[in-house]
Amino acid sequence: MALITPASGGGGGGGDKAPPSASDPSLGFLTKRDTEVKLPRATRVKNKTPASVQITAEQILREARERQEPEIRPPKQKITDSIELSEYRLRRRKEFEDVIRRVRWNVNAWVKYAKWEEQQRDFARARSVYERALDVAHRDHTLWLKYAEFEMRNRFVNHARNVWDRAVSLLPRVDQLWYKYIHMEELLGAVANARQVFERWMAWRPDTAGWNSYIKFELRYGEVERARAIYERFVAEHPRPDTFIRYAKFEMKRGEVERARQVYERAADLLADDEDAQVLFVAFAEFEERCREVERARAIYKYALDRVPKGQAEELYRKFLAFEKQFGDREGIEDAIVGKRRFQYEDEVRKNPLNYDSWFDYIRLEESVGNNDRIREVYERAIANIPPADEKRYWQRYIYLWINYALYEELDAKDVERTREVYSECLKLVPHKKFTFAKMWLMAAQFEIRQRNLKAARQILGNAIGMSPKGKIFKKYIEIELYLGNFDRCRTLYEKYIEWSPANCYAWRKYAELEKNLSETDRARSIYELAIAQPALDTPEVLWKEYLQFEIDENEFDRTRELYERLLDRTKHLKVWISYTEFEASAGLAGEDGESEEIKNEVSYHEQQIERVRRCRAIFERAFEYFKTSAPELKEERAMLLEEWLNKEVSFGDLGDVTLVQKKAPRKVKRKRPIPTEDGSTVAYEEYIDYIFPDEVALAPNLKILEAAYKWKKQKTDDTDDV
Repeated sequence: MALITPASGGGGGGGDKAPPSASDPSLGFLTKRDTEVKLPRATRVKNKTPASVQITAEQILREARERQEPEIRPPKQKITDSIELSEYRLRRRKEFEDVIRRVRWNVNAWVKYAKWEEQQRDFARARSVYERALDVAHRDHTLWLKYAEFEMRNRFVNHARNVWDRAVSLLPRVDQLWYKYIHMEELLGAVANARQVFERWMAWRPDTAGWNSYIKFELRYGEVERARAIYERFVAEHPRPDTFIRYAKFEMKRGEVERARQVYERAADLLADDEDAQVLFVAFAEFEERCREVERARAIYKYALDRVPKGQAEELYRKFLAFEKQFGDREGIEDAIVGKRRFQYEDEVRKNPLNYDSWFDYIRLEESVGNNDRIREVYERAIANIPPADEKRYWQRYIYLWINYALYEELDAKDVERTREVYSECLKLVPHKKFTFAKMWLMAAQFEIRQRNLKAARQILGNAIGMSPKGKIFKKYIEIELYLGNFDRCRTLYEKYIEWSPANCYAWRKYAELEKNLSETDRARSIYELAIAQPALDTPEVLWKEYLQFEIDENEFDRTRELYERLLDRTKHLKVWISYTEFEASAGLAGEDGESEEIKNEVSYHEQQIERVRRCRAIFERAFEYFKTSAPELKEERAMLLEEWLNKEVSFGDLGDVTLVQKKAPRKVKRKRPIPTEDGSTVAYEEYIDYIFPDEVALAPNLKILEAAYKWKKQKTDDTDDV
């Protein structure tokens, strides 16, 4: 046989070396070609038509499953003699000990070790492993459970009791240990031992589940009295609605109705202010319903609605409404519905006490019920929510609470003293130095008048004028005194009114009207004179108009003309000129009523009419001359004046001269003017009506030339369009 050895040395082996360019020092003996990742080349599918036989996904998965290689499992070891068993146990124990040394705090490793020893039926060694594990993790309750279950599985009862005692002593707050311990004693039939364990557990004051399990334990063995005693301890330890309800249901189940009612009554006295009290009251009422005690149930519901906070009584209201629909009459149902709405309003005002609209709705609800004490209570709670700032806009809705309160006390409750007290407290509360409410002062005064206490009404109105005078207060006070015929008081009030507000034309006019109605012409004229002499007035045109009408009614035409002249000295408004001409066209001559009968007969009606026309035409000419010379820019007013003049000349009939006005009539012309923008540039134009008067045409002879040029340009444009 020949041996083939690799070439070495000389040039014979030089041909097997890779070229230097194909090697890399960092790759060792490998070349780049060896380290390249060669991906399969994408196969081009030439025929893309579907195959005649289709393969489903299920077939693919089934074939893949069939072609899988069988799982490689270690061979089973068969032990044939005690020596091999001893070696196997030694090896396994060494493995477990090594694992425990590495992960000493891993409880699962200890448990696996102990279970293996248990499988080998070496209970002493398994117990030893558990004890060693407890030295490491005695706070782990699962380890105690595994240990005790091991003892129980192998029927080491005393050992199991020992483990349970140690576990519950070290971990008394782990309920599962107690449950398992008691369960073992019950399985063994040791009821006394189980009861003793329960007592030990109850000494640690567990939660409700522990007490319930103790009670169920006693009931399983028919110990009703013992269960009742445990319930007493239970509700004393956990005084909560659910514990009392459970106790009452226990008594009810055994037919002890009186005992159950006593339990509910104790709970109602003890837990009336508890946050879950509504659950207790609902259960109590439902208990009485089942006992056919409808009145008792209704009383419980009403007592609960008075005691439970409104924000927590939603379920209570719903139950009460359903109860009344089932057992109550129409009145009871309405009371339940009112109670539900009351709850909604209470919730709204609790969330936002300054929402006065909610208070109005709440008060309206209580007024519909008619309980005076409750109505007053809601009113008092509402007015206690004073607006946060001394600004009138915050008080405008609030003040109506006081107004409605006072009206309720006066009209519905018929309590005069409380009404007077409400008005007084409200007037004290309002900050009159910053703002006031005239309505409140006037209502208080009118209330006193209705009570025939005129002195108190005058005192209230006097205080109002002194503290915070307002026009409404003056007007109402004057109206009251005028109705009573106290004209001197009215004069005094008007003087104070004018002194407080000298620019108020209403006060001057009403004062003069009072004197005029009292036939005090000179006093009225003096008041008018003082009024028009004021430097500033709110509506001077109304005042002048009434003064002029006053003089006309008194047939003082010369005074009227003098007034018109004084008014024209102040303003040359178009309406003043037209009013002046109307007066001259309709007024009689001066002294018409004062002259003797002889003079009246001498002046004929025709001559009077001619004089009126002459005076009226003179005023028109003065007005036209003013607008022509002093205000030439007011062309529209001048045109309106001519139009009014023309109508007046037509109304004069034969005495009128229409041609006189027509010669001065303007011609209307449409023109354009630029509309300036914010930056000063001109973007668009607007059309407006301009008036060209005959005198302006005479002053501007070139205007006709411009008009002719405009017509020529327009005609030329039309000809071009035709072509």
